Amino acid sequence: MAALFAGRKTILSSSAPLIQKSTATEFSSILRHGLSGKPRWVSSSSSSSSSSSSFSSAKPNKSNKVTSDRLSAVIDAVNDSKLPPELRGQRNSVRTETDIVNVVERRVWHAMEEGQFENLPGKGKPLDLSSNPHVDPAEDTLYRILNKNGCAPEWVELNKEIRNNIVEWRVGLKKAWKHKGSRDDAKWVECSEALKFQLKSINDKVFRYNLIVPFGRQICGLKWEKELDHLNEESQMAQ
Repeated sequence: MAALFAGRKTILSSSAPLIQKSTATEFSSILRHGLSGKPRWVSSSSSSSSSSSSFSSAKPNKSNKVTSDRLSAVIDAVNDSKLPPELRGQRNSVRTETDIVNVVERRVWHAMEEGQFENLPGKGKPLDLSSNPHVDPAEDTLYRILNKNGCAPEWVELNKEIRNNIVEWRVGLKKAWKHKGSRDDAKWVECSEALKFQLKSINDKVFRYNLIVPFGRQICGLKWEKELDHLNEESQMAQ
């Protein structure tokens, strides 16, 4: 019995280094797997984060498209509401303003046929032009005061001045044009320089006029080449 216990002790004592070595090997293997697994875990995390970032970047694009579609729908609805009832729902078929004008003319003719213009107030009486209901009341009052005192708005006076200057300038241009191509060509060069200077002065007045005139009453300035082409056409027609 004592020999049996002694044999077991010998076996255990001889196998202890092997157990310790095996345990150390397994521990080092666990450490190696753990260290080698960490990069794989980090790479998977980075891939998931990149995929989530791509998803998040795709999500705003989709929301932006939805917002743009909604905005376009609102703009289309607003533009459609501006059309006459006869043309609503077919905004894409309206090509020009003529389509809208035709609708207005049809309405006017239908109203005339129904006699809606027969009993209008003021029928058969002269129009009252003392005031303009289509302008600002303060501006209308100012114009009436100027009219009673024999004055006119600045842009009206400036318009008259520009027109008179243009007439005088074109008369001078026709006189100088007679010297063009003749023996006295130096006279044409001298006159053309003076006329160009006058043209610039007229265009400056036109620019100032367009800044102060009511909307829709703007005028175009003079162009030297266009005026010469006009004179050239007149001379060819005279021949």
